[in-house]
Amino acid sequence: MKTINVEYAIIGAGTSGLGAYSKISRKTDSLVMIQDGPYGTTCARVGCMPSKLLITAADYAHHLYTSEFFGVPASGRVDGRKVLERLRRERDQRFVANNLRYVNKIPAHHKLEGRARFIAPGQLRVGESVEVNAKKFILACGSRPAVSEVFEPVMARVLTSDTFFELEDLPRSIAVIGMGVIALELGQALHRLGVETTIYGRSGKINALTHPAMQREALDTLGTELDIYPSGQVVSAWEDTEGAWIEYEKSNGQRFSRVFDRILVAAGRLSNVDRLGMEHAGVDFTEVDSATVDPQTMRCSDYPIFIAGDATDHLPVWHEAFDEGRIAADNALSYPEPVPAERRPPLMVIFTDPQIAIIGQSFRQLEGREIVIGDLPFTSPRHVVWNKDQGRIQVYLDARTGVILGAELLGYQAEHLAHLLALAITHGMTAEQVLSMPVYHPSAEELLRDVLMDARGKGGKFASENITHSKIDRLA
Repeated sequence: MKTINVEYAIIGAGTSGLGAYSKISRKTDSLVMIQDGPYGTTCARVGCMPSKLLITAADYAHHLYTSEFFGVPASGRVDGRKVLERLRRERDQRFVANNLRYVNKIPAHHKLEGRARFIAPGQLRVGESVEVNAKKFILACGSRPAVSEVFEPVMARVLTSDTFFELEDLPRSIAVIGMGVIALELGQALHRLGVETTIYGRSGKINALTHPAMQREALDTLGTELDIYPSGQVVSAWEDTEGAWIEYEKSNGQRFSRVFDRILVAAGRLSNVDRLGMEHAGVDFTEVDSATVDPQTMRCSDYPIFIAGDATDHLPVWHEAFDEGRIAADNALSYPEPVPAERRPPLMVIFTDPQIAIIGQSFRQLEGREIVIGDLPFTSPRHVVWNKDQGRIQVYLDARTGVILGAELLGYQAEHLAHLLALAITHGMTAEQVLSMPVYHPSAEELLRDVLMDARGKGGKFASENITHSKIDRLA
C-alpha cells in the first residue's frame, strides 16, 4: 500500500477543484488533487458547452422553419448524425482540449487518479492501493444525474446529460423527464431538430422563476411550441418491441401511456459527497447531506473539510463553482481562521427560446420586504422587429431607496439584459442611476429602461409610501 502525506487533499479536478488547486498550489507543494474518471470538467464534457452546441444547431433549424414570416421562404432537413458529430468534434477538440492542456501542465506528483473515500478522520483510500493522509480536505467531487427506480425496467433506453451527447444519431421520439435547466434546454432543442418530444414535469413549475405571473407566462409561452405535461408523476415504465413505455399520472389523477425510442431523465442531480464514506471522516453525514456548508467560507461546520461546486448544490453554474473552489482554498489555507468571502450576486440563465434569467434576489426571496416591481411584456421595438416579443420582465427595487435588488426575465436574448442588471446590482445602483445612462434606439436595452421607468412610476421617490407585495400585484 502506497502512502502519501500532504497538508491539502482536493477531491475532484473539475471547475471548482481546479479553482482550489490554482490557489493552493501557489502557496505550497504539499497537496494532491484526486480525480475519479476522465478529466475535462462537467461544463466542457456534458454540461454548458455541448448543450449550447446542440441548441445552436436547433436554432438554425428553427430559423428555416420560421423564415417565411420575413418573406424569405426556406427549406432544409436535419442530419442528426452530422449534428452530433459536429457537437462532439467541437466539444472534444476545443472545450475539453483546452481544459486538458491546463491539466497536463500540473505536476504529476500533484495528481492522483481513482475513487477516493474516507477510511478514518484525516485519511483517504484511493482505489485499492493508495492511502492519502491530509490535514485539510476540499471536496469538489461534483454531482451525478438522479434516476428514479421507476425507470429500471427501461434502463437500456434511458439517457441522462452524462450519456446523451454520446448518441450517434438523434432518436425518432423522446420523453424528457423534468422541467429544470437541462430538461428545458435539451427538450426544446430536440423538438426543433425534428425529434418527437414530450416533456413531463412534476411540480407544475418552470425551474428558477418564482413570481406566479412569470411562471404562468413561461408555461404558456413554452407550451405553445412544446408538448408539456407540467404536473404529475411517472408511475411505471416497461419495454417491448415498440420501445420504452411510460405511464404518467397527471395531477388530476388521469393516467395515460406513451411509447418512445428514448427517455431523457433530467430530474435533478445528486451530490457525489455521499460516495466518499463521510461516516468515517468524523463528520455526521446527515449534516453534510443537509448542505450545512457556510457559503461564505465553504466550510463544513467546524471541520477542516470544505465542500465546493456542484457537490453543494448551492448554485450549480460554472462561475459559481470556480468561485467556490477558490473560496474553499482561501479558507483551507487560513484554517482555523475563517476568511468570509463576499459572494457575487446570483445569476442564472436558461438558454431556451425565449430565454429565462434570474438575477440577484428572486421574488420569493424578497417575500415580506417592501419592494416595487417594474413589470412589462418583452415588446421593445427591437423585439418586434425580430418577431420575438413573447415573455415578460420584472425588476425588483427597494421601495425606500430605489436600489435594484433582483429581477426575473423571460424573453429573447434575455441573457444580455440579465448581465446589465447583474452589473447594476453588483455596484448597488438605483433605478435612477441606471436610467441616467444612454440607451440606443432601437435596441433590446430599451426594454430595461422602460421597465425601470415603470417601477419609478409606481414607487414615486421611493420614500413616501410603504409598498407591499399585495399592493404591487394590484398595480401590475
